[in-house]
Amino acid sequence: MSETATADAFATVHLLDGGYSREARSLLYNAYRHEPTFAYLFDAERPGYEQRVRATVRELVKQHFLQELPALGLMIDDRLIGIALIAPPQRRLGVTESWAWRLRMLLSTGLRCTRRYLDYHTAVLACLPSDAVHQLPLLGVHPQFQGQHYGEQLLAAVHNWCAQDPHSNGVVIDTGNPRYLAFYQRQGYEEIGEVAIGPVREHVFFHPNPQVAV
Repeated sequence: MSETATADAFATVHLLDGGYSREARSLLYNAYRHEPTFAYLFDAERPGYEQRVRATVRELVKQHFLQELPALGLMIDDRLIGIALIAPPQRRLGVTESWAWRLRMLLSTGLRCTRRYLDYHTAVLACLPSDAVHQLPLLGVHPQFQGQHYGEQLLAAVHNWCAQDPHSNGVVIDTGNPRYLAFYQRQGYEEIGEVAIGPVREHVFFHPNPQVAV
């Protein structure tokens, strides 16, 4: 399906379960394998980089659905074209605190990459404005569907969904890709922190007090 053919396609938002795990892994792998942050965390210059990214995405998605954490997806017909994994305030640390997850990461990506990922995760958490926020550990729109406003639709759905939680004051997301900075600002995010992830400057954004769309 070409970009021209999908430009006007109507996407619907769905709350996903583990049955979408395989599609989610494929989509997020394609969304993250060229990202600067992942390139540093998982040694893009060393052989086996794509396998390490694929393994990391697989383990994050697997643990997310295993713990029954929420995920919102954008669907066109029966195809998943966008996804946001959501970590609620009460259960935000569950994935990386799992020893089973850490062991699988060690076996699939190695000690250095696992440590880098955990250090990155800790640095981002240190920037959170409070404990009462949702965090988006992984967010992506399939490259074929980027530039067609599906990212805006997905984030709006995330904001509205998270706003229904009385324990939440907003949504936090981070990126080390400079080309996304203006995009997040246009969606109502404000930068609340910047951390060094090796040579990458990771920007942490907060969308405060999301309001449910009427």
